[in-house]
Amino acid sequence: MSTQALPSRTVERTPVPPVDSTAPSRPRAPRAWASKTAVNTVLVMLALYTLMPISWLLIAATKNRRDLFATNGFQFGEFNLFSNIHEVFTHNDGIYGRWLLNTVVYAVVGSALSSLVSVAAGYAFDKYAFAGKEKLFGVVLAGVLVPGAVLTLPMYLLASKAGLTNTYWALLIPSLVNPFGVYLARVFSEGYVPYEVIEAARVDGSGEVRTFRKIALPMLAPGFMTLFLFSFTASWNNFYGALIMLNDKNLYPVSLGLHMWNVSTTESPEMYSLAITGSLIAVIPLVIAFLCLQRFWRSGLTAGAVK
Repeated sequence: MSTQALPSRTVERTPVPPVDSTAPSRPRAPRAWASKTAVNTVLVMLALYTLMPISWLLIAATKNRRDLFATNGFQFGEFNLFSNIHEVFTHNDGIYGRWLLNTVVYAVVGSALSSLVSVAAGYAFDKYAFAGKEKLFGVVLAGVLVPGAVLTLPMYLLASKAGLTNTYWALLIPSLVNPFGVYLARVFSEGYVPYEVIEAARVDGSGEVRTFRKIALPMLAPGFMTLFLFSFTASWNNFYGALIMLNDKNLYPVSLGLHMWNVSTTESPEMYSLAITGSLIAVIPLVIAFLCLQRFWRSGLTAGAVK
């Protein structure tokens, strides 16, 4: 049986015309253009809404007492910022500096301890199996739904019975409990700490505390810093708790001290300048904290998004 090769077949290809790079691009659909414009308009309006109070505060802090009431809110007057800052820190024997130091203690120490407790609890809920774990975690989630203002009076009564009112502990101890932080810490632990690493550490003879301190906690650093920023912001702006717990002006945080200055403006209008400049100074540490720690904050928010 002989085989015969089939004759080759020539395929004629239609030449493709070259692409003219100078030709005008295809116009975008009107609906997509309108949608993008609407989104950008909303974002610009939200940005202006957010920045307007800060802009007013910054401009008002540069004015003297006369220009503060004689000029428009967004109009600059005679530059008097440094004199206003000096007056804030020297008024009433420098009580504002004491308030600022108290706020640093409440915010930094309280937030660091609160974040550590939350991370440890979230790690335990994620990596350990014990009786009633999910039910207990459900109780923690239920605590997220309870407004903090509802718990202020019971906490005051407990602190009063324990003799902790009008002390630093009256604000530091309640800040340690953060149900939302425990929930986030469990999510961070699921996303950052592989169970195989914990098992390998146990096989090597590492104890549970050492495993958490040496292995899990460094892995949870982005989550820890995210929780720290949330807690730091809440503690720095804590007003209602300090109003209930504290009577001594030397223990006031800056938020409560500025409120007292603002209340006194009805009798002493010159206190307006002190309250405004003091508010501007009180905002600066929050801005610095977010700028310095935004690397951890942004990475922490994406925990568990990619595995």
